[in-house]
Amino acid sequence: MGLSPTQLLIFLLIAVVLFGAKRLPEVGRGLGRGMREFRSGPSDRDLSEEPIADRPVEVGAERS
Repeated sequence: MGLSPTQLLIFLLIAVVLFGAKRLPEVGRGLGRGMREFRSGPSDRDLSEEPIADRPVEVGAERS
């Protein structure tokens, strides 16, 4: 299930109409960064740390 050159051209034309030619590189960069962060997000987490919900609650601690 691939995209034909005609479908890609139509998609690109719609993107230019919606965002404008000057903003397309900016939109592409932002999308790429978001995808990279999404992919690396779970692997960057320290799984040995206990979840926040399981941490003991300090009673009587005052906040300043």
